Amino acid sequence: MNWFRDFLLPPGASTHVGEMDGLFMFITWLTVFFFFFNGGLIFYAVRRWRRRSAKEVTPHITHDTRLELVWSLIPLAVVMLIFLWGFKGYVKAWVAPNDAMEILATGKKWVWEFEYPDGTRTLNDLHVPVNRPVKLVLTSEDVIHSFFIPEFRLKRDAIPGRYTELWFTATEPGIKQVYCTEYCGKGHSDMLARIFVDTPEQYETFLREGDEQVRKMPLKELGRLVWENKGCATCHSLDGTRGQGPSWKGIWNQTHRGADGGEHRVNADYIRQSILTPQAVVVQGFEPIMPTYQGLLREREILGLIEFIKELQ
Repeated sequence: MNWFRDFLLPPGASTHVGEMDGLFMFITWLTVFFFFFNGGLIFYAVRRWRRRSAKEVTPHITHDTRLELVWSLIPLAVVMLIFLWGFKGYVKAWVAPNDAMEILATGKKWVWEFEYPDGTRTLNDLHVPVNRPVKLVLTSEDVIHSFFIPEFRLKRDAIPGRYTELWFTATEPGIKQVYCTEYCGKGHSDMLARIFVDTPEQYETFLREGDEQVRKMPLKELGRLVWENKGCATCHSLDGTRGQGPSWKGIWNQTHRGADGGEHRVNADYIRQSILTPQAVVVQGFEPIMPTYQGLLREREILGLIEFIKELQ
């Protein structure tokens, strides 16, 4: 019946999948069985004990201890089996192995920030080695977010002022999608991240040099990719529409008035400053809500954003 499981669930790609899918399918088939079993009993009872004439009197129904025990003890045994099975899987998914690689994951409107053991930080792209336990320590800078990886069968809330954990061992290389499953404001549906499951060699290359697309992509295309994947799109439009932040359309070489009353020309230095120290100059009429991207974007990514903004006339 693997086809039925594949129809109901996304492909599995972690060591948690087997036990969790097994329990899910057990409950599913149990539900299907009792749906038809109870439906059949109801249909049989309606046919067997229906009143056949207006004069027929319904007999008095007395208590049946055996029947009461059957429909009490059997469901109790089934529910206890489900509880013990689920508790075993819960404990396994909660307690990370001692040798797990620890990565800090911080949710904030509306991006995921990841910090690796060597201090490397990324936004919305998490790189992990295949077949190695990874523990994510989750927190939030503003409101409750929720980190959900369907293919790993894992979900955990990121809570402001607290740390929560989840762990996994990815079993196959590839790219997995991460969703925020706790409504967190206007950009909730755009709060997406990707997990790149790398071979050991690919992971070491990433730590040294960054993503291959960052190293090889033309600057203008890289700038658009950063706008799409690093959270810029949630606040800055490309068509002149006002958002949480100013639109990028036509701002290159224009003069903006800051909240401090000063005039500021949008050039490469201004854009770099706005990315790394966004509170230094806040455009008049907007709230100072942009987080710093210091240490989160490589130099080539910043250059890509500058080239991308230049072309938005």
